[in-house]
Amino acid sequence: MALPETEELERFDTTERIVHWVTAVLLLTLLGTGFSLYAGPLSTLVGRRELVKTVHVIAGLGLLVPLTIALVLPRRGRALRADARRINRFDAEDGRWLRRRTHARARTGKFNPGQKLNASFLVAAGIMLLATGVIMRWPDRWSDDLRTGATFMHDWFAIGVLLAIIGHIVFALRDPDALGGMLRGRVPARWARREHPRWYEEVTGKPADKLAASASSGRSAR
Repeated sequence: MALPETEELERFDTTERIVHWVTAVLLLTLLGTGFSLYAGPLSTLVGRRELVKTVHVIAGLGLLVPLTIALVLPRRGRALRADARRINRFDAEDGRWLRRRTHARARTGKFNPGQKLNASFLVAAGIMLLATGVIMRWPDRWSDDLRTGATFMHDWFAIGVLLAIIGHIVFALRDPDALGGMLRGRVPARWARREHPRWYEEVTGKPADKLAASASSGRSAR
């Protein structure tokens, strides 16, 4: 028997939600301070350029802290480590989801390929931004060519992160159930069964397609 329509499933634990929201605040701080330093008129309007630069550097280095703590904690970081492994793995169903012809029939796990690609890009971009940011912050150790290249890469990856975050926010606002998973940690079972059927089966032990199969059998009988 399927779970009642009002039943909820735990999607993210407290550690995952703390890491997500702390990271979100740090990223928004980085984007705000970074673009205020980059854009001339905005930089003039904000003023106190050295303070803004210091906040930018601290926020960038701070990104390492919550994720590192969560990943090394034996018990508290268990769910986060499991989700990191999920995000790092693509399978045949993910390929079906990415193809227009088979998208509607794909049976995704806890994360769909769009979420996996977005997370993977943000991690890769974060590493690139950290590396180029270190070169820009302490330039005397590096050659002129390396500093110029670092500045170019830093600017363009920052724009890419901005676009990825805007897309992430738009999709979250369009799906209140998914947003609730990161706000409260729980999502409706009916949403999980529809959007992430393999994850629904993993956490409930019940077939996600059972209702559809029953309805189809009923129509055939009539």
